[in-house]
Amino acid sequence: MEVSKTARESNGDINLKIVTQFILHAPPGEFNEVLTDVRYLLNNDALLRDQAAGVFVQYCKDQLTPLQVENSEHGVLITEFNELPDGRFYDPRSQKSFNFDPIREEASDYQPWTPDATSESWRLNLEELWTNYCKEHYFNGCCSVFGSSHNGEITLTACIEGHQFQPRNFCNGRWRSIWTTTFNPSSGQAELRGIIKVQVHYYEDGNVQLVSSKEIKKPLAISSENQMSHEFVQIVEDAENEYQTAVSDNYQIMSDTTFKALRRPLPVTKAKLDWSKLLNYKIGSELKQH
Repeated sequence: MEVSKTARESNGDINLKIVTQFILHAPPGEFNEVLTDVRYLLNNDALLRDQAAGVFVQYCKDQLTPLQVENSEHGVLITEFNELPDGRFYDPRSQKSFNFDPIREEASDYQPWTPDATSESWRLNLEELWTNYCKEHYFNGCCSVFGSSHNGEITLTACIEGHQFQPRNFCNGRWRSIWTTTFNPSSGQAELRGIIKVQVHYYEDGNVQLVSSKEIKKPLAISSENQMSHEFVQIVEDAENEYQTAVSDNYQIMSDTTFKALRRPLPVTKAKLDWSKLLNYKIGSELKQH
């Protein structure tokens, strides 16, 4: 029986939704591998290119993907906070906007970009301290600070991305944190909101992921640009240190209790099982029966 055109289109839409979810949930450092697999599953590059292109960019924004740009020593993060209405992104350090290729993770077509005049001095003050904090605490880390204003209120958003990709050791991981405050410079106080996300994928002879996040709210005093920036960074440092310690302690406890309850670290022979030999034994026994 011939499948109707409507049915084929419906199946195509369902397959595309499944594929986009695979892409959005790709582990850190494994985007290209997942994309290769979903191309094979979908078997329709034209549909993937036309309908799922926005998903590639969304993934990069969600992951706070670091990007090297011209005239910027420290690079910039691809986020929802520096995306322009026309789909371009900007780097506040070099004051340039650019097109972004999410597959190659490259910038092109640089153009001048003008920062927000009201928030820029506050942003610059925080950016200096934020950059030093990132250097001191995050190996291979990248950070950005974005500023905007509306009706006399200033919004500052500071982001950090740190990763370690070790495909030879079957392990990739990424740290992301986003901290935002909105305030009137004359108000004297504000609230600092943060979210921390950690994702680690270990896939040697298995598939294990650690996905952890925490939201944080803290009061923030506002008296001057310098005072606010120092207090902002100090609050973040205390909160992130506390979170990292808690995660480490929690998984040490799980290693000693929960994981041991799931299965033995080694079989009763006290030696790892060689699965390839086991398969050969099975094949040999089957051959003997014939």
